[in-house]
Amino acid sequence: MLKKYFIAGLLVWLPLIITIWIIELVVGTLDRTIDLLPPQLQPQGLFGVSIHGAGAVFALVIILVTGVLAANFLGARIVKVWEALLHRIPVVRSIYSAVKQVSDTVFSDTGQAFRKALLVQYPRMGVWTIAFQTGRPSAELESHLHDNMISVYVPTTPNPTSGFFLVMDRHEVIELDMSVDEALKYVVSMGVVAPSNWTTTELVAKES
Repeated sequence: MLKKYFIAGLLVWLPLIITIWIIELVVGTLDRTIDLLPPQLQPQGLFGVSIHGAGAVFALVIILVTGVLAANFLGARIVKVWEALLHRIPVVRSIYSAVKQVSDTVFSDTGQAFRKALLVQYPRMGVWTIAFQTGRPSAELESHLHDNMISVYVPTTPNPTSGFFLVMDRHEVIELDMSVDEALKYVVSMGVVAPSNWTTTELVAKES
């Protein structure tokens, strides 16, 4: 009986504690950006007290202002000059280029990364798992394959940040109606939190 009550209480508190921990981690990390300001312009210098979260607000303002500037012609030119300088630094060039390509693919409005949730057979035929379409194979890969191939990312459970990159035939994957967010929740929960709009009947209909 005590075990039953303990688990019931744990199910109430654990999601709340993890949520607070993640928020605290993100806000705490962003909060350190306030150190970029001169001491006299920081809350401690202006008001005599340290304001928790001021750095997070400052970081969000900087990101927003940077986005506004980068969206116009002059700002875009400045970004290009800045990137050209970074590409002249040997070690920084490799790291920056890789991160830039990934971020542009994932966050760009025109990118196709993680825009579709898929159902694929992996690691063998007859075993199905959730995957995400990340685009098309590179030109070099396509030169050795036929044209109907797509790039697929298969996340691991319960940590979707690690996984496997596969190149699959488009006809061998099933496009799901669930959103990417719903699919990620399904993966993280190890299949416990199933999307409300996805049923076994739908899957059979898709396969047929």
